[in-house]
Formats: sequence, C-alpha cells, structure tokens
Amino acid sequence: MRLLALLLLLLAAPLAAQLVAPAAEPNPGSLLYRPPAPPPSVIDDPAAAYITAGQDETGYRAWFAAQPWHATYVKAFNDYLTTYGVADVVPTWELLRTATLWKVCGAQPFEVAPSSDWPHVVQTLRYVRDYVVPAIGPVEPVSAYRNPTLNRCAGGAIESAHQDFHAIDLVPLRPIARNQLMEALCAAHLRRGGDYQVGLGFYAFVRFHVDSTRFRKWGVSEAADASPCRVTIASAPKPPPIASANGIVVESTPTPQPTTPAVPAPTVITPVTARPVDPLAPL
Repeated sequence: MRLLALLLLLLAAPLAAQLVAPAAEPNPGSLLYRPPAPPPSVIDDPAAAYITAGQDETGYRAWFAAQPWHATYVKAFNDYLTTYGVADVVPTWELLRTATLWKVCGAQPFEVAPSSDWPHVVQTLRYVRDYVVPAIGPVEPVSAYRNPTLNRCAGGAIESAHQDFHAIDLVPLRPIARNQLMEALCAAHLRRGGDYQVGLGFYAFVRFHVDSTRFRKWGVSEAADASPCRVTIASAPKPPPIASANGIVVESTPTPQPTTPAVPAPTVITPVTARPVDPLAPL
C-alpha cells in the first residue's frame, strides 16, 4: 500500500508543476500586465516645447483643485463660450493659460479673465475657427489672458491685447515649416483679417499671435514692416457684431479702456450648485 501511495505521489508532482508554472508568466491580456509605453515625441505633441511645466494638463488639474471657486468660474466661462458657439474651437482649459514666464513672475499658471472681457476672445476664436484652422489645421493656445501686473513682468507691450483677452498665442498641432505657416496665415489675414479686425504677429519658430483689436500685422519685432505679410493693409471694413457678457449685441469692438490692477479673484459670478466636476469635462 505504501509503495502504491509513493508511486502515485511521484506521478502527481510533474502534473502539479505543469498546472502552477504558467501562473508565473505575465498574461498580456490581464489587467496586471502592460507593455512599456513608447516615449513621447515632438510629432506626438508639437506644442510641448512651448508649454512650461505647470501649464500642462497635470498643472491645470492641480490649479483647478487648489481653490473651490475655480470650478465655478471655469464652468461659467465654458458655458459662455458654448452659448456663442466657440467652445469647440480649442479646449477651454487651454484658454486659461497665462504667460510663459508665469513662474518667474510669481503669478498663476492659469487664470479666468474678468467676465466683461469674454466677448473679446469670442471674436478672436471666431476668426481662429473660420480662417486659422482651415489654413494650418488644429492649434493649441499657449498664452491668452494676462492681467496687467503679469503682462508687465513678462515683457508684454504696454497696450498688449492679452490684457483684455483679445489675444491668443498659438502653435500648430500638425508639423509645418515656419515659412509655410507664415504663407498660409498671411493669405488668410490679407483676405479676411479686416472683417474681424485681426492683428497677426509671428514669434520665434512656429508660435504666432492672433487678436481682434484692430487690423494690423508684425513680425518678430513690433515694426509693421517686419511682418512677412508684405502686402499693404487697406482700410478695414466694419467688423461683425459680437455678444457682450450680458448677452447684448454690440456693433463693433469696444475701444479698450484703461486697465485696473489685477484683483485676486475675477468678477463675481452667481455660484452654481456645488457638485463634483471633472476639470476637463465636457471639453
């Protein structure tokens, strides 16, 4: 009997090993195994070189969660863009990026502009949607509203259109040579920029500026003759009407008023019912 039991034990050992051994191998289809992700490339995210640490998506989520009222202002701003049909031109959270030198200046990486300035960016986004994106493909904002204090520290012009949220600095999300970028944007600007009172400027590499304050152009320097758009600009026609923050339609872009020092929080907006909010939803 003992001999029979010993024989059965010897026969069972290899079978047990066959049943247990495969468990040591990772199963490519299981939730516990993931192949290493390939490193990101410039082609995957062409805007990465123009965005400082803290102004990326991770930085935005941290800023969003830092103050409970951030959710209220972001939602109100996104709702306004949705009302006037420009919420899908670029992700709303990217329009909250301030200046590239925000950290050097001790400022915030993101900021919601005062609601009185929201109509200005609507006009700029309409032009981006109608003529910039068709010319060069999708774009990403790398700097938009800058309060006057940050604008001065970051080296912005005294009358910078960023201060009243007319201006957006953008980079293309499809690979494109600098000369091709300028050629495409200049053609659109000379054809329809006057209708939208668009200012078009080019910076280093493929970063460029679009605003809706008045019809003009410039290159790396502020001089008009430094612009690659060589054709003389004619007198600008009347721009299309835009909607003010209170829903009243105005017939032309308001004359910029003297700015006041920045305040810690934007213009007071009626709070919405508190609820968990995904900082990137529904954008």
